[in-house]
Amino acid sequence: MSVTLHWFLPTNGDSRSDLSLGNAVGIDSGRAGGSGDRAPDLGYLGQIARAAEAHGFTGALTPTSSWCEEAWVTTAALTQLTERFRFLVAFRPGLLGPTLATQMAATYQRLSGGRLLLNVVVGGDDAEQRRFGDHVVKDDRYARAGEFLEIFHRLWDGEPVTHRGRFFDVEDAQVIPHAVKPAVYLGGSSPAALEVAATRADVYLTWGEPPAQVAEKLDRVRATADAAGRELRYGIRLHAIARDTEEEAWAEADRLLAGLDPEQIRRAQEIQRASQSVGQARMAALHGGRTDDLVVSPNLWAGVGLVRGGAGTALVGSHEQIADRIAEYHDLGIDEFILSGYPHLEEAYRVGEGVVPVLRDRGLLP
Repeated sequence: MSVTLHWFLPTNGDSRSDLSLGNAVGIDSGRAGGSGDRAPDLGYLGQIARAAEAHGFTGALTPTSSWCEEAWVTTAALTQLTERFRFLVAFRPGLLGPTLATQMAATYQRLSGGRLLLNVVVGGDDAEQRRFGDHVVKDDRYARAGEFLEIFHRLWDGEPVTHRGRFFDVEDAQVIPHAVKPAVYLGGSSPAALEVAATRADVYLTWGEPPAQVAEKLDRVRATADAAGRELRYGIRLHAIARDTEEEAWAEADRLLAGLDPEQIRRAQEIQRASQSVGQARMAALHGGRTDDLVVSPNLWAGVGLVRGGAGTALVGSHEQIADRIAEYHDLGIDEFILSGYPHLEEAYRVGEGVVPVLRDRGLLP
């Protein structure tokens, strides 16, 4: 089976040097839409989406938080600037009710020609959730996500839904579904996350841990899915620093690391330690706050996680080496790869022009 490549849309701004942009834990690096060297306006995000579409990427992930532009609105606009490109829209169940969210998804599919994918994010930071008026604690947020997705799937099947549960109470709800049901992506490393992913999602996502750790996690998800009589697909979220030679790639990683302010690292680590996310704790353990010895597996660099919450590792190497690592994860069962790089426009070209042809030559891309 071939792999599917996705890119990333930096809806909090982009930069050639600042790894903290797009932080997924909540560093207050600036107002939404205003930080970075390049504002996340429609012109710039459109350039990234069109570059990725032209270079072998199926779609792009768009994040969700108070620090970035809203994903549904942003990507709906971008569908009008692209042709086939899909948008993996991250959103938080509970901030939207399941009936409205399903209606929005169906409308999006009709207006875009079926190009919506859904990334369900429960949130690993109580302070961030409270900014949106959400006071449900973390483990209960996974239970709520499961209940939300149960209603979503029933509504998409076209049946009237009456549901009186712990978190949602809907009566005779119904939407007009589209023929193309958006695939549901869900990540997380806690037992509660694995349970909801195995029983309600279509694609389980992991951050870029070393292959042995990823394999162990996937085994747990598969066992839970098997017990539920379900079969999932699997994806991974990684950054990429791809160059013509290994030496050039590591020189770029060193340049990015040298540009980090120690105070920036200290603040980022403080915020990451306060996160309730098990996945975030696993990311932080890979670097331990160090600024040296950051290669945690062949061609896998943990330096991004010093200042960026969420996905904190990058594949670093020649185009052939990056393809090697993608093939290694693919052998574990990973079919979908969500990649990114700084800045996102230029790096979409580098990966698209350098790594994608290698994957095609190896039969990993159509």
